[in-house]
Amino acid sequence: MEILAFGVQADEKPLMEKAFAGHHDVRCLSVFLTEDTAPIAAGYEIVSTSVNASLDHRVLQTLAAGGTQMIAQRSTGFNNIDLEVAERLGLTVARVSYYSPYSVAEFAWTLALAVNRRIVRASNRTRDFDFRLDGLMGRDLRGRTVGVLGTGKIGEAFTRIAHGFGMNLLGWDVAENPACVDLGMKYVEKERLLAEADLVSLHVPLLPSTRHLIDAAALRSMKDDAILVNSSRGGLIDTEALVAELRAGRFAGVGLDVYEAEAGLFFLDKSLEVVEDDTLARLVTFPNVVVTSHQAYYTEDAVGQIIDTTVRNVLDYTAGRRSENVLVPRVS
Repeated sequence: MEILAFGVQADEKPLMEKAFAGHHDVRCLSVFLTEDTAPIAAGYEIVSTSVNASLDHRVLQTLAAGGTQMIAQRSTGFNNIDLEVAERLGLTVARVSYYSPYSVAEFAWTLALAVNRRIVRASNRTRDFDFRLDGLMGRDLRGRTVGVLGTGKIGEAFTRIAHGFGMNLLGWDVAENPACVDLGMKYVEKERLLAEADLVSLHVPLLPSTRHLIDAAALRSMKDDAILVNSSRGGLIDTEALVAELRAGRFAGVGLDVYEAEAGLFFLDKSLEVVEDDTLARLVTFPNVVVTSHQAYYTEDAVGQIIDTTVRNVLDYTAGRRSENVLVPRVS
C-alpha cells in the first residue's frame, strides 16, 4: 500500500521514507491538505497530514469520496479536524498523542530569552558593525515570577527550566501537576497569575473554552513590562487586541511561535508576495516582538518520534488494532 503524506518538510522527507521502509511506500508532498489539494488523494486509502492541514467538512467529504479511509495526523493538536464529520463519513482518524515535550519547552525559553535580551536587534546591529548597547538592556530572571498557563508535559518541562533560573513559580490549570508542586509552583487563579507574573508562557491546547484565553481584558491585566510567550496554538491569543496593547507601548517583549491565522502562511515562502494579513504585518514591525513560524516542535528528536508514531498508527490501522492515538475508531 502507498501512503500519501501532505505538508512534508524537506528535512522531514528522508525521515518519513526511512521510517516507512519495509512497511509501506510513502509519497511525500510539500503542499498542504486543503480544499484545493484534497483531490490529489483520490485512490489513496491512507492519508497523512500536518498540523496546518485544513480538514473541514468539504475536505473530508472529498477525501472520503476519493476512497480515503484513514487519516494519520502528524501532530498532537487536532483542532483542525472536524471529528464529527469524519465519524459520520466512516473515516478513521489518529494523531500523535506524545512527542518530546522538551522541544517546545526549550524553544519557548529561547523566545523568552531572545526578547528579554534583545538578541534579534543586537544581531542585526552587529551585522552592520554597529556595536552600541543602546536599547539592548534586559533583566535578570532570577527572583522574578513566571506564570505557566497549562502544566502538562510541556508546561512541566518549561517549569523545570524556570526553576533552574531561580524564578518564583505560578501555575494555572484544570488540575495541579504534582511534579510542578514539588518544584515550588503555587497554583492560582488566571487573573492573579497574569497580574503578578513577569513572564507568562502558554502551554494549553486550543479548545472552544481556551480560544482567546488571552483576550483584551487579560492583556490589560498584565504588567506593562511583562514578557508574553506563546508556543502552543495561535488562537489562544486575541492577536488584534495584542497589537493594540503593543501600539500603546506595553510589554517588555512578546515571543510568538504560532499565530491564529497562520494557515496558508506558515511553512510557506511568501517573501515575494504581498501578505494581505494586516494584523500580522503590523505585529512583526514591533521591535519588542519576535515571531517564528511554528517551529518549536522541530527538532530531530521530536520529529523522529512524531514520524515513528505515525508509522505505528498506520500499522495499527492495517492490522485492525486500536491505540490511545485514535480519535475516531475504524468502523468494523
